[in-house]
Amino acid sequence: MLVSLALSAAVAQGQTMTKPKEFYFDQDVSTVRKIVVAQGEGEALAAELVKMRDRGRKSIEATAQLAHIALSDNRAELGKTLYEQAVSGTAQNSSIGRAVRWNYAWDLYRNADYAQAFGLWNDLAAGFGTPAWLPPTMALSLWSLDRKAEAVQWYAAAVRTEPALWSDPANFAQLLPEWREQDRARLIEVHAAWQANPPAWP
Repeated sequence: MLVSLALSAAVAQGQTMTKPKEFYFDQDVSTVRKIVVAQGEGEALAAELVKMRDRGRKSIEATAQLAHIALSDNRAELGKTLYEQAVSGTAQNSSIGRAVRWNYAWDLYRNADYAQAFGLWNDLAAGFGTPAWLPPTMALSLWSLDRKAEAVQWYAAAVRTEPALWSDPANFAQLLPEWREQDRARLIEVHAAWQANPPAWP
């Protein structure tokens, strides 16, 4: 596990890091949305999504939803292949392109592929305004890669933007309802490090 984490961190270190800006007020709702084009569960849902892909009806969205299902079922290779198909079919800064990449990053993160998740979030960071989701997400991602000083810098951007919200971890459940409890717990660690030594701006 430690070797894997070190390798992931080394890969991520090779990427150009997007630097935090002062404030992050953009809601970016077209990016931070679950991609759902068919309802149901199990084989029936998968079959419906495959049919949508074959017919060309919202094929990108159907592919992304299939990818999410595969990664949620621990079928990592299939999930990544499907997500890569969806990514390759979209422009990075189109609305659907950003949503696909944001969802892909979260599914990678939840499968402990921290370096690749960071890479996608880092690319999104460079491409669109100042999205409000970015500081806590980058803080979590970098902390998971053991890049703790950078994680604290990103967390500080969240606090600068909304000090009444991000200064108190008691708000995390309300601020981050889609996050797993373990992810919010990890962000509490980042908060503690920020509180112990808040970085100055700039």
